[in-house]
Amino acid sequence: MDERNARLVERARGLLERDPVMDGHNDLPWAVRRKAGYDFDRLDVSQPQPDLHTDIPRLRSGGVGAQFWSVFVPATLAGDHAVSATLEQIDAVYALARRYPDTFALATDSEGVAAAMAAGRIASLMGAEGGHSIDCSLATLRMLYTLGVRYMTLTHNDNVPWADSATDEPRAGGLTRFGEQVVGEMNRLGMLVDCSHVAADTMRDALRVTEAPIVFSHSSARAVCDVPRNVPDDVLVALAGNGGVCMVTFVPGFVSTEYADWQSQVKAEVTRRGGDPRDFEQLARTAEEWAVDHPRPVATVGQVADHVEHVRE
Repeated sequence: MDERNARLVERARGLLERDPVMDGHNDLPWAVRRKAGYDFDRLDVSQPQPDLHTDIPRLRSGGVGAQFWSVFVPATLAGDHAVSATLEQIDAVYALARRYPDTFALATDSEGVAAAMAAGRIASLMGAEGGHSIDCSLATLRMLYTLGVRYMTLTHNDNVPWADSATDEPRAGGLTRFGEQVVGEMNRLGMLVDCSHVAADTMRDALRVTEAPIVFSHSSARAVCDVPRNVPDDVLVALAGNGGVCMVTFVPGFVSTEYADWQSQVKAEVTRRGGDPRDFEQLARTAEEWAVDHPRPVATVGQVADHVEHVRE
């Protein structure tokens, strides 16, 4: 590392010590479920884990002070199956905190986050990813809140009966009347309304009916990379008036137009083979095969910065 870069790294570390990263979305619980059946002895994240995106050494070196763990379950699970799998994901976050008490502290509010960071631990919060996790039940929503879940993404990749997803064919035209009731109940509880993954009309409806700031836990700017998962400019303008936050993601397909185009080719190849491009496993296998003859574009930190600056403006 040359002297200039060394100075920049030193400056960045100083900024992170003063203002630690508060990350809005991390799928580690689902990865541990898939790879180790929630067994942190088999998959010890206190050690470097090159097959994962997350381990404790990288959280520490990256200056993470607070982490929303996603208690995600795929939309292929429905009804009681989705609810029970979400409960298992919540249990995994509790297990993570028990297994590594010197690193993680469960938190459900800003005071808990501040206390965890003051003690040198990473505040661990939870967000549910997709309204299918509540199976159209406000009572289930309330119980998720009671267990510590502090945001819910209204949809995942598929529509729910009461809200349209960004990556499905529109059916509700945004939020239905029940969808508005879900947002109202989340406001009443003090649960953040997360509009990542939702259709633009769902974003607009949520902003119209909410009485509290909303968040985008992992979305970037559509004007910079025109994919459905990103946020249109009119919504970003409205978000500023709402007092909400768009947390720019590092996902290559949401950051780089070149990568998004490459990913579209992979999805088309999955479809050509008779598969479902919404199936993560099929998509990942096909991407590895496709990359042999069609090199994967590289998304850059500079492109992430372009999104941050556009959202800010």
